[in-house]
Amino acid sequence: MTQLFSPHRRQPLATALSAALATVAFAAQAQDSPASLPTVEVQGAAPQANGLLPLDTPAATASRLGLTPRETPASVTVVDRATMEARGAQSTQDILQAIPGVTAHSVPGNIGVSYRGFSASSLSQLFNGINVQYSIAARPVDSWIYDRVEAIGGASSFLYGAGGVGGTINYITKLPERHDFSEAQLRLGSHGLKEASVGLNRRIAADSANAHFLRLDLNHKDADSWTEGTRSRATQLAASLLSDLGNGFTHTLAYEYQNENVDRPYWGTPLLNPAKGTLRIDEDTRFKNYNSADGLYAQRVQWLRSISDWRVNDALQFKNTFYAYDALRDYRNVESYRFNANNSAVIRSAAFLQRHDQQLIGNRMEATQQGQLFGRRSDWAFGLDVSLNRQTRFPNSLPATVSTVNPYAFRTENFFDIPGMAPGFNPDRDNRIVTTALYAENRTAIAPSLQLLTALRHERIALELTNRREVTAASPATFERSYHPTTGRIGLVWDFAPGANLYAQYATAADPPSGVLSTASFADVRNNSALTTGRQIEVGSKLDFWSGKGTATVAAYRITRKNIATQDPQNSTLTVLVGEQSSQGLELALGLQPTRAWSLQGNVSFVRARYDNFRQGGVSLAGSTPTNTPALVANLWTSYAFSPAWQASAGLRHVGKVYADAANTQNWPAYTLLDLGLSYQVQRNVSVVARVRNATNRLYASNVTSTMAYLGAARTADLTLRVTY
Repeated sequence: MTQLFSPHRRQPLATALSAALATVAFAAQAQDSPASLPTVEVQGAAPQANGLLPLDTPAATASRLGLTPRETPASVTVVDRATMEARGAQSTQDILQAIPGVTAHSVPGNIGVSYRGFSASSLSQLFNGINVQYSIAARPVDSWIYDRVEAIGGASSFLYGAGGVGGTINYITKLPERHDFSEAQLRLGSHGLKEASVGLNRRIAADSANAHFLRLDLNHKDADSWTEGTRSRATQLAASLLSDLGNGFTHTLAYEYQNENVDRPYWGTPLLNPAKGTLRIDEDTRFKNYNSADGLYAQRVQWLRSISDWRVNDALQFKNTFYAYDALRDYRNVESYRFNANNSAVIRSAAFLQRHDQQLIGNRMEATQQGQLFGRRSDWAFGLDVSLNRQTRFPNSLPATVSTVNPYAFRTENFFDIPGMAPGFNPDRDNRIVTTALYAENRTAIAPSLQLLTALRHERIALELTNRREVTAASPATFERSYHPTTGRIGLVWDFAPGANLYAQYATAADPPSGVLSTASFADVRNNSALTTGRQIEVGSKLDFWSGKGTATVAAYRITRKNIATQDPQNSTLTVLVGEQSSQGLELALGLQPTRAWSLQGNVSFVRARYDNFRQGGVSLAGSTPTNTPALVANLWTSYAFSPAWQASAGLRHVGKVYADAANTQNWPAYTLLDLGLSYQVQRNVSVVARVRNATNRLYASNVTSTMAYLGAARTADLTLRVTY
């Protein structure tokens, strides 16, 4: 078996931990005035989601000024912990379904999210506001350790750096709270699902000078799958210590650990021939898995953050975040399957042995200042972010046919029985990215009901590639390239009535050519010296209505992405940055709380995404829709408490037709999914929830290529016992 962990690997977190503890010691010495906080006991049932949209809780992802979604001139979605639990979100990918227009899939080697007509490196996926610059880092994991997920639609590089043309999604981990509580959850379900989760928050030390709060959240899941032979085991730990050290100084030390192993992961189901027009699979192959008998996906991820926060006074605040990330991912699979011409056999190919070894270390210093400008309130945020991102990849691939098997009755080989494949890793190249970014943000009151918001970010990105294999003309020993993007936003928010506003914004973004820089090849960066750029215009409104029983948001936007990599019309072996892609759309979200017992929330997104200038195989694809980009995505959730103890819930999700190829000659049809839930409050602190997911057992694909469909899960059921105390 491939070894995921090696005792000889670098351990940057050890150095990072020493630095973080030194920060705590310095902070403890710096405090010199007594401070004490009262102990608060909180008891009760698990939180229930309110039907109203959370427009008035600060969302750090959309602004560094502590603004709420209502105060921000952009589409901002917050999926809080109560909403996750009310909808039974098992993974981070389930959470994403609450964001208007977002679709996602979890193909093991190609994690994908689509937002406002864009995907891949054109989206930023953050962890606690930190950009790992690698899409596979956003692989779905259990939702237990996450407090909330926030998203901002459209161009947003001015907040977190290169990327973010289509939007930014931020996964925010649980941190200590200043009161004692405990919680536990046990979930059993279809396909041998067994999951146990516990959470503990305690005040562990207090004296006249300071107080300390510890939080531990642990989750373990073990399950088979609806696809044959697939089995997964995953463990997550989030541990953090919050220290109130006096004089407005607090420090948080946070550590996260994720370990996941998937035996014989599912890569997709072959499409029936002829694979054109509306695509189909043979339903008798729906649950088949054509991977090697001992196929593997494994990852180990560690995070460390040291967060120092000093509130000098009511107007001035400083914050420093030191962060370190260490990830190791292994793949050992046969990844491609297709039917022969008469659909009598499945051809298996693309044996792939791969390791990704990545480390990220950085530091962010920021300050916020509330003040006046020409007699009007004017608030500022400033920051400096420096990071070093290193990744080494160890690919070994054989694109040729591995075997041809009966589609319905077959056995597959062990991976290292494939001729040409042997244990061991041979590094290909090292990617080293040093990023230095300066940013500023301002909100100024032009009039009591009119706010002007501006933001600007400048980055210096230095990329260095080091060849670890044979040096050739196409792959030199080393290569360096630098980029210097400047991006920004200007927006207006007009509160035209109590609880209602209109806004408009113009924002810019930039992302790397031909993908992310942490995996860029020599060919990607030698031929293309410029970053891809994006621009967005958006107008919208956020409002309360029906005497506070309803909330709604609406946004209309247009995004243009220029300088994308497309085939050189003079030389098909080269790419040039002259392509252009655009999208325009409308998003609506609605939250209603008609009675205390009944809540309803939903959203709908319409997008027209197009290539305006794009060539592939010497053919212009101008006017085509990018692959796996639905024009319509709609969600509806409702719950009704028909007694103090019993509550029923339902969720509907509709995803429109998508294209499997850039020429738009292949499509997968639209689908609608239904989820059902029933909960019973056994006691004040004990609840039981039963859920049926994909209740109609709809066959659908969450991602499709020209030869395979990555199917979504068939109907499953699970039962959850939750205890809080």
